[in-house]
Amino acid sequence: MQRIRIGALLTVVLAGLFAQGAWATCYVVYGPDRQVVYRAQVPPVDMSRQVHETLPRVAPGGTMVFSPSNAGCELTVNKLPLEAAARPASGRAAPVRRGRRTRSS
Repeated sequence: MQRIRIGALLTVVLAGLFAQGAWATCYVVYGPDRQVVYRAQVPPVDMSRQVHETLPRVAPGGTMVFSPSNAGCELTVNKLPLEAAARPASGRAAPVRRGRRTRSS
């Protein structure tokens, strides 16, 4: 019984260690001229969407590389245009919501 518990605990710990390796810890974006325009431990785009959908809005003609190693990511580089970072994820302006006017009695 004791062996089964230790084996199960060891399996869970090993699975947790290997699962962490799947997470990227360094994101580098190269511009069309192959110069680094972004390097940080935080992704410059929404990673819940496809990269080919989001990266052109932030760095047109750019390429993003991400790795599990954070070597070289100690110094953050951010030369991305500010207007691209301020744009909504859909690429369109958010609709303006106007309240209904009511007649006063």
